[in-house]
Amino acid sequence: MKLLFDLFPVILFFAAFKGAEHFPADALALAERLLGDGVTATTAPVFLATVTAIAATFLQIGWLKMKRAKIEPMLWISLAVIVVFGGLTLWLRNEMFIKWKPTILYWIFSSILLWGSFTGRNFIRILMKNAVEMPDAAWSKLQTMWIVFFIVVGVLNLIVAYSFPTEIWVNFKLFGLISLTLIFTIGAAVWMTKQSTPRQN
Repeated sequence: MKLLFDLFPVILFFAAFKGAEHFPADALALAERLLGDGVTATTAPVFLATVTAIAATFLQIGWLKMKRAKIEPMLWISLAVIVVFGGLTLWLRNEMFIKWKPTILYWIFSSILLWGSFTGRNFIRILMKNAVEMPDAAWSKLQTMWIVFFIVVGVLNLIVAYSFPTEIWVNFKLFGLISLTLIFTIGAAVWMTKQSTPRQN
């Protein structure tokens, strides 16, 4: 359920885009009603998907506030990035801004971890300190692995965004990036079990 909640804006972005593709005339009419001039039948699906993703992220924040639950910093960062790059997409009528959004988000995460490494703070260890114990060198290597992963997938997103049509990028955004993240996470977890040390009583 936590995974589905985190993926809520991404899933709705995908659903809105695919729905608009299947009903192009209705999508164009709705996009023109919401955004005014400068929308075409080709760009309407991604613009409507962008509006949906922005609204979905605000709904996530609102839901957590209503439940008086803790809002994780990553969600605030995600909200800021989707508002800025989604807003630029809609304002300038340029879909490349929303295509940059995953890359910017990944690179922000990598920058935070890199800053932690330079300042002697291992944020991965802080997040997982109650789950597993490993030597200091292993924690350092794990943080470096995540830094490299975030940089690489950020670059990969741009390669797909600039090399393929928008519909291919939308599929990659949901299935490709999430699959790569899950595969890397599982691989990192397996690696951690081999590096773990007995918990001290």
